[in-house]
Amino acid sequence: MAMAVKADGGGGGRARRRRRGGAVMNEINMTPFIDVVLVLLIIFMVAAPLMTSSVPIDLPQAKGKPTEGQVKPVTVSVDPAGKIYIGDTEVKLEELVPKLQAIAKNGVDERIVFKGDKAAVWGATSKVLGELNNAGFNKIGIQMQPN
Repeated sequence: MAMAVKADGGGGGRARRRRRGGAVMNEINMTPFIDVVLVLLIIFMVAAPLMTSSVPIDLPQAKGKPTEGQVKPVTVSVDPAGKIYIGDTEVKLEELVPKLQAIAKNGVDERIVFKGDKAAVWGATSKVLGELNNAGFNKIGIQMQPN
């Protein structure tokens, strides 16, 4: 009626340990490397178009923090000769508001970034800002080059 209990906690424990620990893994796990490369690829694909601008504007310098936004705003630029651009397309002052209203997805609540060259005539830049304000566009940011 007496039961015998082994001191090592049951039988066959050593054999199981030997089978698990004996195999050495000699392959490199490529999954984390591929994940990092794909994330970097996506970041560069999104950032590359934002770094190019075909309208050469020499922005004035100012101190301040850049604003962060989720939606790409519409860009209105004035070059040194006083020519007005929406994005990369040249427009006349009379065509500015109708074209912006056609482009603006949110109507007058659309965010607009204004870039005026520091060598541009102040009259041209003030006319553009006045037209935007008279049309009801209230979310206008002035872009400057950080120090």
